[in-house]
Amino acid sequence: MAPAVPYLIVGGLGAMQYQQQGAAGKYNQAIQNRNAEIATQEAQQIEKQLEFDISRFDQKFQQLQGQTNTRIAKTGADFSGTGLRILRANAQQAEVERNIMEYNAKIGQARKFEEANFFRIQGQVARQAARTAQIGTLMSTGTSLLGMSGFGAGSAKPQYIRSELGSM
Repeated sequence: MAPAVPYLIVGGLGAMQYQQQGAAGKYNQAIQNRNAEIATQEAQQIEKQLEFDISRFDQKFQQLQGQTNTRIAKTGADFSGTGLRILRANAQQAEVERNIMEYNAKIGQARKFEEANFFRIQGQVARQAARTAQIGTLMSTGTSLLGMSGFGAGSAKPQYIRSELGSM
């Protein structure tokens, strides 16, 4: 019974190492998936922030247009000519500002979605690295067990042939 103990120890240690490597791979993948989820939530938050910013901008723009209308009316000018050009220029500039805000938000969202995808890929790589380590553990444990059993010890040893050239 005593000769079996080393085999059990090597096999048991190999099995424990195999399980730990699998658990570490799953843990690392879970961390990366959580990071991906956070990045996706941040992308959604960018969209909500854009809606808020545009709403606030529109309020300020309406206030500016109202002030401009009041000033034009105070001067006694009508809403043609210069007054109309000022209101039109303000409206055009407001549209440009909205477009810039939307563009910047879309770029920010795209970056966050890309970051989320990268985290998912990192998680898959971590899991695959753990699987590779598990395969290595299986191979080394198997090799150790075979070596301990003397597998291959009875094989013929290589014979060296003395060549005629070696005697010169």
